[in-house]
Amino acid sequence: MKMVSLKNEVDHKPVAEDFVILDVLTPACPDDGVLVQTVHLSLDPYIGSVIRGRHFAGQPPVPQKESIPGAIVGQILESNASGFEKGEWVHSMEGSWQEVCAIKSDKIRKINPDTAPIDAYIGVLGMPGLTAWAGITRLARVETGDVVLIDAAAGAVGGTAGQIAKIQGARHVIGIAGGEEKCKLVTDVYGFDGCVDYKAEDWREKLSKALPGGLTVFFENVSVEMAAIALSHANPYARGVLCGMVDSYHSETQSLHPLNAATIIGKRANLQGLVVYDFYPRWDSFIRTAAEWIAKSQLVYENDEVSGLENAPNHFERLMKGENIGKSVVTLS
Repeated sequence: MKMVSLKNEVDHKPVAEDFVILDVLTPACPDDGVLVQTVHLSLDPYIGSVIRGRHFAGQPPVPQKESIPGAIVGQILESNASGFEKGEWVHSMEGSWQEVCAIKSDKIRKINPDTAPIDAYIGVLGMPGLTAWAGITRLARVETGDVVLIDAAAGAVGGTAGQIAKIQGARHVIGIAGGEEKCKLVTDVYGFDGCVDYKAEDWREKLSKALPGGLTVFFENVSVEMAAIALSHANPYARGVLCGMVDSYHSETQSLHPLNAATIIGKRANLQGLVVYDFYPRWDSFIRTAAEWIAKSQLVYENDEVSGLENAPNHFERLMKGENIGKSVVTLS
């Protein structure tokens, strides 16, 4: 089978040339585990940090020996686990960039292809969707009348977060994204009330015009600097969710930009950090709710998809450069 590994240790933002495709033996089915044929592979920004050894989720893969980690959706080929049968569909956060994955039973979840399309479980019903739902409904507790600002709004997390905010009754949802095409996705597909292109020279002025009365909630995906900008537009008692700091994942040093404590105090702002692992026990409950939203077309998603494991390195480089439009997915079979 084919497997993607690193050529060498990586100390920079990963590019396609940092990866190598290897032919390796198909793994044996583990005790109390299953063999899964990978159908959809999720490419996520945090994997760039894992590859560099800068993510708390685990150590980087050993070059030319271990595959790149990644969430997968697939079909069981063989099972040594009670309650799991050949042919059943499963999702796992413990998959990897290879055609067949051996996974312990406590690291997989059954999924129902009749509830939602299979590819939805890699994005909007997968970790990105769970992250968005947790931040909007459990931490920010968005409700009727809120004005919400979300950056990286064209991404899988940001795009879903904005839609859930609207479902929860937000009066106004504004996104920040890079480029006209991404902003068009945010407004025309995801249904935000507006989107500001941060690549435009006058984007700060446009952001002020988009938030004439300030904001009550912001969902931060990019950087401390962007969080500070959001705070400058915050109304008293605004709630901020700090979800991701993508800009610092690949910088040579961690961001030294401080959040102004006096501003936080003056705004009486409530800032909360979001780690999605805390919400894994609520995943099935989230899926039941979100699947109904999908069925009613209240929640939509856009995949940036390529076919073939051999195309994963190039597709991942596009993600690292912010060139993806929607959720980055590799379809293997």
